[in-house]
Amino acid sequence: MSNKPLDTVRKLQESPSRSLLVRRRGDEEDLVLTTASRAEEGREVAATTTALFVSLMQHSDEVRDLVTDVLPRVFPWVRFLPKVDMRAFVVELVDVMEAAASLGNPAPVSQLIAEWRHTAEVHADPRLLAVLGEDVEDLGEIPAPEASAE
Repeated sequence: MSNKPLDTVRKLQESPSRSLLVRRRGDEEDLVLTTASRAEEGREVAATTTALFVSLMQHSDEVRDLVTDVLPRVFPWVRFLPKVDMRAFVVELVDVMEAAASLGNPAPVSQLIAEWRHTAEVHADPRLLAVLGEDVEDLGEIPAPEASAE
């Protein structure tokens, strides 16, 4: 990019997606270079999709039930969640999508999906679910550690 900026811009303009993957060296994360208009289009599509989805979900219980029924097609791992958790995921997903859209930041949605996927992983493993579902012995008040004299 810095060695051949004109070539990079030409490739970007000729790209059907109006974006380029910039590979970085070592452990550094790769970058995606795109045009400002393409980035704005992506934000607009995401905001519109979110607004439509939120409006549909707030419309009626029947719509929420339908979304819960088709959810495994989008997130196959939800099949491991109990029905009540699946519905809780849908409700929380809608709330977080709406809030994240208001900030223009999709990170909270990605985080929520990851958290629920991990919950499904626990439900998919009967031994892990049993261990995590056990009552933990109350150890009472635990004293604060003594300060070290260094």
